[in-house]
Amino acid sequence: MKEKQTILILGAGSDIAKATSRKFASKGYDVQLAGRDMQQLERLGKDLISRYGVGVSCHIFDAVIFDSHDNFVENLNSIPDIVAYFVGVMYEQKEASNDWNKARATIDANYTGAVSIINLLAKKMLEKGNGCIVGVSSVAGERGRGSNYIYGSAKAAFTAYLSGLRNELFTKGIGVITVKPGFVNTKMTQDLELPPKLTAQPQKVGDAIYNAVVKKKDIIYIKPIWYYIMQIIRMLPEPIFKRMKL
Repeated sequence: MKEKQTILILGAGSDIAKATSRKFASKGYDVQLAGRDMQQLERLGKDLISRYGVGVSCHIFDAVIFDSHDNFVENLNSIPDIVAYFVGVMYEQKEASNDWNKARATIDANYTGAVSIINLLAKKMLEKGNGCIVGVSSVAGERGRGSNYIYGSAKAAFTAYLSGLRNELFTKGIGVITVKPGFVNTKMTQDLELPPKLTAQPQKVGDAIYNAVVKKKDIIYIKPIWYYIMQIIRMLPEPIFKRMKL
């Protein structure tokens, strides 16, 4: 009989993270929920237990309190088979460029905190000899644009980190998946006017992440059209690109 597997959801309060936790629980995975709001985690945990009858544990986790990460990992009830990082912060570009605290919060949540905790968990997975790491990055990281370059640069760094980690860990039995959702209809984007054809629902993201883990993918775009859009944007010559309002 196949041993039951566990997924750790870092940043479990986000809409995408909730959808992903439900998808994996529906497939029989035990779930470790980690985030800053214990009451929110416990509500989600009770829902997963009642719906799917899986094992659930809840853990306080703050991606930007780096000194807490060692204790967080040591206090997990077990080393997960899958780690998924969903933590993200996004401010308007003018806010981020004019307020260092907001710029730093963006960088720390989307990149620095991710590297801190994933490095620790990757080390534990190496001791086990297997595992899978999922990082939710963004198409915004594929080329710096005037409308969101603080956020985009943090995601670009995260994408590069995941690429290097994948290169390092592949021969050691550990997969690393980079997820590039594009627009997603969540609380983070509720004040934005998003084009329906380019916008995914959280459940779609959760389904795609599950399928990527099962099929051992490397990089996924939730809506394939984003791959082609970003190919075009990356190919634009800089003298033309710098004159565009993107």
